[in-house]
Amino acid sequence: MKTFAELTYTRPDFKAVSDRLFELTDQLKKAASYEEMRKVYLAQQDVSRELSTMSTICSIRADMNTEDTFYSAERKVFNREMPGLIPAQKAWNEAFLSTPYRKEFSEEFGDRLFVLTENRQKVQSPEIAEELVEEAQLVDEYSRIAATCKVTFMGEECNFYGLLRHMESTDREERKAAFHEWAKLYAGVADQLDDVYFRMVQLRVQMAKKMGYDSYIPFAYLKRGRTDYGPEEAAAFRKQVLEVVTPAVAELRAQQAKRLGVDKLHYYDEMIFFPEGNANPHGDRDFMVAAAQKMYGELSPETKEFFDFMVEHQLFDLETRPGKRLGGYCTTLPTEKAPFIFSNFNGTAADTDVLTHEAGHAFEGFVASRCIPIDACVWSTSEINEIHSMSMETFTFPWMNLFFEEEAEKYKYIHLIDSLAVMPYMCAVDEFQHRVFENPAMSGKDYRKVWHEIERKYLPWRDYDGEEFLEEGGFWMQKQHIFMYPFYYVDYALAQTCAFQFFTWMLKDHKAAWDGYLKLCRSGGTRGYFATLDYAGLNNPFVPGNVEKSIQGVLDYLKEAKF
Repeated sequence: MKTFAELTYTRPDFKAVSDRLFELTDQLKKAASYEEMRKVYLAQQDVSRELSTMSTICSIRADMNTEDTFYSAERKVFNREMPGLIPAQKAWNEAFLSTPYRKEFSEEFGDRLFVLTENRQKVQSPEIAEELVEEAQLVDEYSRIAATCKVTFMGEECNFYGLLRHMESTDREERKAAFHEWAKLYAGVADQLDDVYFRMVQLRVQMAKKMGYDSYIPFAYLKRGRTDYGPEEAAAFRKQVLEVVTPAVAELRAQQAKRLGVDKLHYYDEMIFFPEGNANPHGDRDFMVAAAQKMYGELSPETKEFFDFMVEHQLFDLETRPGKRLGGYCTTLPTEKAPFIFSNFNGTAADTDVLTHEAGHAFEGFVASRCIPIDACVWSTSEINEIHSMSMETFTFPWMNLFFEEEAEKYKYIHLIDSLAVMPYMCAVDEFQHRVFENPAMSGKDYRKVWHEIERKYLPWRDYDGEEFLEEGGFWMQKQHIFMYPFYYVDYALAQTCAFQFFTWMLKDHKAAWDGYLKLCRSGGTRGYFATLDYAGLNNPFVPGNVEKSIQGVLDYLKEAKF
């Protein structure tokens, strides 16, 4: 494989792709044996792999620089043309589901692909092609607005990520000033973001209704592949978090305020845990990658092979830059069986967090793609995928001295508190989205009123020190998942309960816990959500009492920590 920068991008001939899919569909229907059917299926997968790889290369390069006119234009081409493939894809799916060789295919590859295909048919239709194009355009519009926000602070041009670094300063006045600049950036584009989100909501509701759903919520759940649970179960999980995790975090926040010597913990204090400062990595991007390569080289033979591959082929873009898309993610290049990690380093411990988190995703994709021949089953649903990433964050704890030297224990302490503290916020985001799509006529100030109400419930310690825009509920719009990935956020909280189980297991027997994690990664998406948890020996977070069980080991660890 070449390095990522050397990979050639060629715009697909979408008409030729469509014609080829129809041709393969006809061949699938005429297959006279399982061997013929299997051969046709793998040929169709090759077509999809090539299309997906070109789309991913284009998307990554557009994210690297949202002002790149070529790749921004090419992404618009994908946004416009991909919905046009729906008729060919639906015809293929129908033929696949009707194959007389389902038994033989399932015996070789498992039955999961049929379940996924049946689910896909419920949310895919040429009738919503125009809306899908418009939705992609709105996502791009949101990304451009957020990515181009910047301000000069303390002589440095900063975007949102740059300001977050200053919000971890030991100087409270610097934190406060950075926070107010951060809030002003959002307030300055709030009307635009309100408008973009309102249009997204209306469009998504319209799509759902065209597909025969009463609201967007059940449609969104199916799009997310949620076949094991629905909104009622999600609400019950949020209730567990509210009753168990929120009080635990409130106590930890009180301890934090006492440690910092402040009477009232404001939002700009939440990110700093010690008066002398947080633990930050002791080096730049190259230092981080070198430390990670040593760490993964020692963790296991599988992680060594994986990370050496990532470094050799330069499958990262980690530094924050003006014009670069916000956030971090892992994606994949199917023809190369290669993950790619995208991030925005800002010099804080979050750089280590995102590197280990996204490496968890990338590692799962790397190992699963080498033992699962069906691409659609390499990755699971996000509730499982986030277990891979969040568990990797703590499986790497024994090597944190490589990044933080004598501050490694401090980093681990902070990381676990952060992991626990973010769960109520994740549930707040989930409840917010349910409220919005239950009442899609609301907009602008309505969003802020609803967020303010939900935030008071899940995060009772939160105080914005009089910053009017945030006090009235503007904080919701800083979460890109709300705009880009509807209902994809509670997945992190669900997964965190399972990652905490691996952490507790790791403390008792690191090797046994790692072997269990590796087993989970290798299973990919070959099973449903509940079946995967059962296969991996993990407690189901929807079962009453399991959230409390999952976090107990973390709470015990924090109590015993010498801070």
